Amino acid sequence: MLRRLFLSVLFCIPVLAQEGGAPVVIDGIEVLRVYGSVGQFTAADRAPEIKHRIILLAEKKFSGKLETREVPAENATAIIAGAMIVMGVTDADAQSVGVPRRVLAERYAAVIQRAIDGYRERHTFKSFVVAVAKTLLAWVLFLSTVWLTWKAVGWLDRALERWFGRLLSGREAAAFHRLLWERSRLVLMMLVKAFAVISILFEFSFLLSYTFRLFPQTAGISTTLLDYLRSTFGGIGLAIVEYLPSGGFVIVVCLLTHYSLKVLKFVASAIERGDLPIRGMHPEMAKPTYQLARFAVIIFSLVVVFPYLPGGKSDAFKGVSIFLGLLLSLGSSSAVSNVLAGLVLTYMRPFRMGDRVKIADTVGDVLEKNLLVTRVRTIKNVQVVIPNSAILSNQILNYSVLARTQGLILHTTVTIGYDAPWRTVHELLINAALVTDGILAEPRPFVLETSLNDFHISYELNAYTDRPNEMVDTYSRLHEAIQDSFNRCGVEIMSPTFYALRDGNTVTIPADHRPANYEPPAFRVRTKTTEQNGEVSVGTDSRLPSGS
Repeated sequence: MLRRLFLSVLFCIPVLAQEGGAPVVIDGIEVLRVYGSVGQFTAADRAPEIKHRIILLAEKKFSGKLETREVPAENATAIIAGAMIVMGVTDADAQSVGVPRRVLAERYAAVIQRAIDGYRERHTFKSFVVAVAKTLLAWVLFLSTVWLTWKAVGWLDRALERWFGRLLSGREAAAFHRLLWERSRLVLMMLVKAFAVISILFEFSFLLSYTFRLFPQTAGISTTLLDYLRSTFGGIGLAIVEYLPSGGFVIVVCLLTHYSLKVLKFVASAIERGDLPIRGMHPEMAKPTYQLARFAVIIFSLVVVFPYLPGGKSDAFKGVSIFLGLLLSLGSSSAVSNVLAGLVLTYMRPFRMGDRVKIADTVGDVLEKNLLVTRVRTIKNVQVVIPNSAILSNQILNYSVLARTQGLILHTTVTIGYDAPWRTVHELLINAALVTDGILAEPRPFVLETSLNDFHISYELNAYTDRPNEMVDTYSRLHEAIQDSFNRCGVEIMSPTFYALRDGNTVTIPADHRPANYEPPAFRVRTKTTEQNGEVSVGTDSRLPSGS
């Protein structure tokens, strides 16, 4: 066992040594490496010159055999092609590779011979046509793979949807469980799609490098691109590895925070839809509570990871944090008061979305409420934005909260003269309410006599409705019905106080509702006899018609 380990180490030493030196690259292919210096020329200076000589021999169609010759004065072995010295192999080259100089020179000569032959072969028209054909075939296969991949992903999505549907159709699953299964399917498909996208990106990068490598003119670009990507991502990876002792903790906290927020949002959505009932947590409280919990989780996470951030302990970072905190504390006093008022309103539950409310002088339907403001649409279709702090300091009238279960009482007052029987007036008002669209038959409408005035009685009609958002329209229809009901029965609505001397004047009831033989009342004159001091005098006494 130890012997095998020792031999493995000895075998790896030359391989590790070859990672150094200066490579000689032709058409993106590394031919050989040089390590030592020759005179004043370093290994980095020798590599381009060797490359130039090899390409020159290939372009001149050199067909001879490369030879090796010792150069004692330079302590090197020369590789010669005719009258041209291609390169010299030094003792430093041989020591780096771990073989004798003569052996390395012969090995390099054979490698250079193959490089010359390969260069000539790659730069023929036939090689170009073959490279084009390979490129087209590779790209067709790639596009076909992409198409098949997305088709397979779509088929898998539909198959999973059908499978989950059959799985849930055979059992009595609650809405929350159905939602959990559906989310599980979505998460699974998200992972599958992410894997497919990453695979396609890897295939694309490999295909791009392969395409460049097929053509000798662009083979260098392929090598340069790969080296650039390797160095760039290698540097990033090295920095990440060095940062792992503290960065790993940051990554773990961020992942936990992200998925905690996902879980909170999922639970809040289930509560808001009523799929997950929780005692004491009403559906309209779910979203604001989620926003508050999300804010608390994010702040807690930032406090935890702050010391582990890059530069988190530097004085500059601390100074910027203090400056931003000062700006927020000075400029957010009104915002903070609105947020606190929004939190109080959330748990007071004075109204919810769609309720008809009156806040200060604004009457309308609630469109939106958040931690800062509440938006109300008035009956004239005007949107009013009210800060939450202003709402908290004013009286709030909610017309909808009891209308859902007990009904909202709409009330209106009419004044009728004393000559009309009050039972008749009650009946007319109740009948008018019952025929009005939007008024409930149960509970039954009722009438209150609120005051006995000098010339008339005030009757207050009270009727229930379950449409608080249509109260203005319902009031209008109710007033129309009251007028029709009184006019049909010939009862005048004396509102306000009406004085009339009926000496030929027509009653205020519309002509369509008067009797067919109706005639205006006449002015009546009576004879009155009085006796004073034994003398008898005759005069007139005028009386207003009854009901005037």
